[in-house]
Amino acid sequence: MSSQKRKQVILGAYLGGVNHHTAWWDPQAGSQIEFDSFEHTARTAERGKFDFFFLAEGLALRERAGQIFDQDIIGRPDTFTVLASLAAVTEHLGLAGTINATFNEPYELARQFATLDQLSGGRAAWNVVTSFDAFTGQNFRRGGYLDRAQRYERAEETVALVRELWDSWRSEDIVADKASGRFLARPDAGEFAFHGSHFDVNGRFTVPRSPQGRPVILQAGVSPQGRDFAAGNADAIFSPYGQLPEAADFYRDIKARAVAAGRDPGDIKILPSASFVLGTSEADAIEKYRDIRDQQVTGQTALVLLEQIWNLDLSKYDPEGPLPDIAPDPEAPPIIQGRAFIHQDRFATVAKLRAVAESKKLNLREVVIDQFERGPIVGTPQQVAEKIDSFVGNDGSDGFILGSHLVPTGLDEFVDDVVPLLQDRGVHRSDYEGTTLRDNLGLPIPVQREHVTAR
Repeated sequence: MSSQKRKQVILGAYLGGVNHHTAWWDPQAGSQIEFDSFEHTARTAERGKFDFFFLAEGLALRERAGQIFDQDIIGRPDTFTVLASLAAVTEHLGLAGTINATFNEPYELARQFATLDQLSGGRAAWNVVTSFDAFTGQNFRRGGYLDRAQRYERAEETVALVRELWDSWRSEDIVADKASGRFLARPDAGEFAFHGSHFDVNGRFTVPRSPQGRPVILQAGVSPQGRDFAAGNADAIFSPYGQLPEAADFYRDIKARAVAAGRDPGDIKILPSASFVLGTSEADAIEKYRDIRDQQVTGQTALVLLEQIWNLDLSKYDPEGPLPDIAPDPEAPPIIQGRAFIHQDRFATVAKLRAVAESKKLNLREVVIDQFERGPIVGTPQQVAEKIDSFVGNDGSDGFILGSHLVPTGLDEFVDDVVPLLQDRGVHRSDYEGTTLRDNLGLPIPVQREHVTAR
């Protein structure tokens, strides 16, 4: 047997919500907003030696035809409040929050994440996202809408300025020598100046150097522009691919872009999200999965998902019948507001769906299941452990961000039954390696920059 250490599996945990995948109707389901749910998931993840707990974010209540979109779980408590509370009930688990770069000011973002990093002892992470629609921007003072190029331009400048602020303090700046009465090592600690196309600011940052140098940066990017931004700026990137070989192609592409940006490819981690279904046998797991899936993709859910493509009211169509026989209307006012719209050619997408329905003999709801649902990792605990190990070992990713359809207790089964098998395989830790999130992810402490001013 080789003595070479096997590739380790990074594990993140998310608490489901704000989509139809969360089985809120299940008798065992709990709240998506009560602290007990967040605490239970985080404590379970830490018991399983996960790297971090992850929170998504929704900034607007979704609408369908002008009415609150009751198909999904709506609302989400403030990210920083939840993560700061979880810092008090965990010791090692990273705390990752999704915060929008389109609507928030860099100084405020830098201060909030630096504070979370101080309170948690170096466990904070920021998932940088941008906003694509004016509907969400209506909740903000300036409207907030930016076209695609400007969104990434502002996001890149936001990240650069936030890092400038984090780097404005050195780790040795606070002397706090009681005998001499000297507190600061230099009088200009925290001073910054930044001059860019979106921000022109200067002053003094209020939070000293982070315990891990800087909080970890997470990002998602699929387009060429998004991939370049993530490869140049992120410590980890969320992959949309859960199947080989496209996942491995994405993995290689991001690592190559990181090298082109002057980075070590090992300093950026690739992490797809995934759910799981466990059974006593493969057949049992598949049966459970089908039952869960049929509850998640109801007829109403299938129609609403297709309304995003057609951009028309499809409520008169039978979910168990054929696909709508009408053409989409891209020019009509959006029937669905506040969720990810389709960016592909609507007509080409409809043609593809009709071809799938014809070739596989599927009705409307079955087409949605076939084309929209990213299947979970299904099998016995042994099979799921093997699939995760094999996927990561074959460079489909560096790990997974795992969640369950059942909040908040769904992760318990994975930690109890799958984690020990991953540990036996030598691909998941039995204890935490360090005290910070960077320690546990195997990421270096960033080199501190000296008051870089944006061009």
